[in-house]
Amino acid sequence: MAHRPLIVPMTTNLLLKPLKPALAATAAAVLPFVAGVATTAAATAAAVAAAVARPPNIVVLVADDLGVMDLGCYNPGTFYETPNLDRLARQGMRFTNGYAACPVCSPTRYSLMTGRHPVRAAATDWFGAARSSTFLPAEMNHHMPLEETTLADGLRAAGYQTFFVGKWHLGEEEKYWPEHRGFDTNIAGWSMGRPTSYFSPYKNPRLTDGPDGEYITARLAEESIKQLRAADKSRPFLLYHSFYQVHTPLQAPAALVEKYKQKARRLGIDDGKDFGPEEQVWPGKKPRETRIRQSHPVFAAMVECMDTAAGRILGELDALGLAENTLVIFISDNGGLSTAEGSPTSNMPFRGGKGWVYEGGIREPFFARWPGVVPAGTTSDTPVVSTDLLPTVFAAAGVPPPDDRPIDGCNLVPLLSRGEAPRRDALFWHYPHYSNQGGFPGSAVRMGDWKLIQRLETGRLHLYNLRNDPGERTDLAAAEPERAAQMKTRLHAWFRETGARFLRQKPGGPKPWHPDGDAPVATPAKTPARQMAYGMDFERLWSWDTLKPAEKKRLAEAAVRERRVQ
Repeated sequence: MAHRPLIVPMTTNLLLKPLKPALAATAAAVLPFVAGVATTAAATAAAVAAAVARPPNIVVLVADDLGVMDLGCYNPGTFYETPNLDRLARQGMRFTNGYAACPVCSPTRYSLMTGRHPVRAAATDWFGAARSSTFLPAEMNHHMPLEETTLADGLRAAGYQTFFVGKWHLGEEEKYWPEHRGFDTNIAGWSMGRPTSYFSPYKNPRLTDGPDGEYITARLAEESIKQLRAADKSRPFLLYHSFYQVHTPLQAPAALVEKYKQKARRLGIDDGKDFGPEEQVWPGKKPRETRIRQSHPVFAAMVECMDTAAGRILGELDALGLAENTLVIFISDNGGLSTAEGSPTSNMPFRGGKGWVYEGGIREPFFARWPGVVPAGTTSDTPVVSTDLLPTVFAAAGVPPPDDRPIDGCNLVPLLSRGEAPRRDALFWHYPHYSNQGGFPGSAVRMGDWKLIQRLETGRLHLYNLRNDPGERTDLAAAEPERAAQMKTRLHAWFRETGARFLRQKPGGPKPWHPDGDAPVATPAKTPARQMAYGMDFERLWSWDTLKPAEKKRLAEAAVRERRVQ
C-alpha cells in the first residue's frame, strides 16, 4: 500500500515515526487542515498525537429509497421538512454529485459494506428479485458472499465495537446477517428489505415487538441511543444505523400525515396534478408515469420521522461528549421512488427514480461531518459513490483496506479535509435487470460532465452532458459520435475487468444484445417459491413465514402466470 510522504514540522515527524502506516497516512491527510498556516509545530504535533491515540468513532446513517431532492440541504423548495439532516450537512462537507453504486438497494448496500462494485459479486439486483420480460435477467447472487471482508470486520479487528441497527437485506439465511458479518450486535437486521409494518407488531426475528402502535423508526433510534450509552468509552465504536425509511409500505403517524395534508392544501398543491409521462419499458395496465411534484402527505411524514430519529442520535452524541471525535456519514441506497409502488416522491429535475439508471435512480444525498478535520459549511462537486465508504472509514480509523481483492472505492479523507479529489477517471453502473419500478436493463459510465447509458436489450447508446442537461433529456450520441465511442470502449473494458453478466435469451426467444456477440441461451434454475412471490406481490404487507401453505402456493402460481419469473 503506497503512502504519501509526510511533509510536517520536525516535532511532528518524530511523533509519527512509530505509528502504523495507515494511521500515519490518515494523519498526513488531515494535517494541512489541522495545522493551518499559523499553527505552531508543537500544537500540530499535539493534534496529531491526540488523533492517533484515539481513532475516531464512526456513525454511518443509511437511508432507504431517499432521493437527493428529498432533503432541504439539496432542495430548498422541498415539500418535506428535514432540519436535523440539513444541520448535519452544514456542519461538514456536502457532496453535490453523490451516487449509489446501483439504482436498487441490496447492491448498493453490498458496496457500502465492502468498498467493491456489486458487479464483482454478481449482486446486481435487490436480493429476492426475479422479474423477466423480453429476456431473462442476468444470473446473480442473492447474498453478500461470506468471503467478503466487511466494514465491520475490519473495524472490529482493529479494536472497534461494532453495532448494527435497522435494515440489512444482504442475504436470506441467518449466516449472512449482521451478527455473522463483523457486528457485535444486530438489532432489526435480517433478510427482508422492508418492514412488514412500520407499526408494532413488527414480525421481525431480530426485533422484539413493542407496544401496539409503536413506530419502528422511533424505536430503532432509541435502540441506537442505548448502544451509544452502553458502549465502552475507552474504545472507539462503529454505529451503523440503517433506516427502513422511506421504503414502502407508506405508513406514518396519523397526526404527522394530517400536518402535511394541511400543508399541501395551504400551498395549493393538493389538486392531484402531480404526474407526467415516462418511458414504457415493459407492458403494464396503464401508461408509465413519473411524479413531477412533491406533495404526498404520508411520504412527507415518513421523511420527517426519519429526520427526527437522526436528530435524536446526533443529539445523543452531543450529550455524551462524543461528537467532537466522531466521523458521521449520511447516504442513501438509491434514488427516490417516483415511477411505481405509489410513486410517493419526485426527483425533478432529475429523470427517473429508483430502478432506473437515469440520475433520479442513482444520485444520492451524501455528506460527512468530522469536527476538526472536515471544514464546516463546505460543498464539493467531485463525483463520489457508495463504494467510497469503506476505504474512507478505514483510512480515518487507521485500518488498511483488504489487499487480497480489488477495492473499487476511493479514500475520501484528502477530499474531506483539504479538497483533494481522488484520482479516477470514471464511475460505472451495471443493472442487467428489469426493475419493479419500470426501469430498463442498462449500464452507464460517467466521465467528467458526460454520462453514457447503454441499453442492454439492444445495445443502443445515449449520451448526456450532465452540467448542461441534468435531466437527461437531450441525447447527444449522434452529435458526439467520437465521445460516445470512447466512453463505450471504457465501459466495455470495465465489463471485462469486473466479469459483468448480461441478459439471457429465453429458450426459443429472441437474442439480447451482448458486448461479445451472441448471448447464451439460458436454462434458468428453478426459483424458490418465496423469492417468486416476493418479486410478484411487492406491495403486500406480509411475512412469508406467517403465511398459510395455500397462500404461499397462490402467490407463487400468480408470479409464474404474470411471467415475472420463468
